Amino acid sequence: MFESLQAASADAILGLIAEHKNDPRAEKIDLGVGVYRTEAGQTPVLNVVKKAEQALIDSQDSKAYVSTAGAADFNAAMQALIFGDASPDDRLTTIQTPGGSGSLRVAAGMILRASPDASVWVSEPTWANHVPLLGSSGLKLTPYPYYDTDKHVLKIDEMLAALATAPTGDVVLLHGCCHNPSGLDPSKDQWRAITDVLVERGLVPFVDMAYQGFAEGLDDDAFPVRHMAGRVSEMLVSTSCSKNFGLYRDRVGTLSCLSKDTTSRDVVNSQVNNLVRTIYSMPPDHGAAVVSLILNDEETRNAWVIELVEMRERLRDMKVLLHDALLAELPERDFSHLVRARGMFCFLGITAEQVAQLKNDFGVYMADSSRINVAGITPQNVGYLASSIAGVLKPA
Repeated sequence: MFESLQAASADAILGLIAEHKNDPRAEKIDLGVGVYRTEAGQTPVLNVVKKAEQALIDSQDSKAYVSTAGAADFNAAMQALIFGDASPDDRLTTIQTPGGSGSLRVAAGMILRASPDASVWVSEPTWANHVPLLGSSGLKLTPYPYYDTDKHVLKIDEMLAALATAPTGDVVLLHGCCHNPSGLDPSKDQWRAITDVLVERGLVPFVDMAYQGFAEGLDDDAFPVRHMAGRVSEMLVSTSCSKNFGLYRDRVGTLSCLSKDTTSRDVVNSQVNNLVRTIYSMPPDHGAAVVSLILNDEETRNAWVIELVEMRERLRDMKVLLHDALLAELPERDFSHLVRARGMFCFLGITAEQVAQLKNDFGVYMADSSRINVAGITPQNVGYLASSIAGVLKPA
């Protein structure tokens, strides 16, 4: 049977990780891998997570299966985190999923069950795994303009014009905050304009919010979701706890489905649980139990918010640090888009050939698109990084 198979293409980011690991140069820098890192280069277990895990170990008395929807206390806490005090509970169903990717895959299955002929509109560019993950499920994908790679601004007019042509009933995939890979998000007024088009055209928003708390703060970052929830009759929201709780390997996420009324909500709830049963049966428990302990205890939650703020501020500070260092090296070039970006990622704004030269000549690793993870920047390496970038950009 397997003789008919051919080797699949290697994942570009995973390949970068391997290349960086095997590079013997002491000054090498990894700006590719998509995880948060401290100034010491570590992806830490949050202190609040360690305490919650210990409490879980001390109190948990069973490893029996959870339900297809996951833990009810986790789902309720996450739904409140996403939708806030005005959460339309009578129209919402939220389930626990194996990470944000698992949430996206279940959402794809729900779209196919509900509206198999609908297209999902996807920003250009978008997260590298959006298209293969959603497309391999059988969904039809249509691009819409988003990021101007020359001017490093949002193509808001082109985006709105494209969505204004979308057939009623189509689905629009939106990044809730910290757009990956560009780091450029719509303003609140632009989110209102986007929502106006969704309502006028009868389009269904599908929000991927993997970085809540990494842009401006938990409530500010949830503005698009909460605003749309008050305007549209239906929507899908995928979330991940990988970044804001540091639970990458524990695979913790949610899928929330907003329906037009309570009756529709109950039908959707039955369908999404049935779909889960056919894919992975039920989600893993540990990470979600940790998040539930954190969110449902005021003191622990406050401690988590403090650690979240520290991560967010480090990412912001490193973008400013790189901008200033590049300004000193290349005063004739404009790198202001670096400080306008939010979250872990942004485009450096160089060609694939220059990216290759950075890797080969200086040991600086990033995606071919020049997307960088700013968590790889430190006060100790930013000088070398800026001079390396200048080395490939200055005329010979």
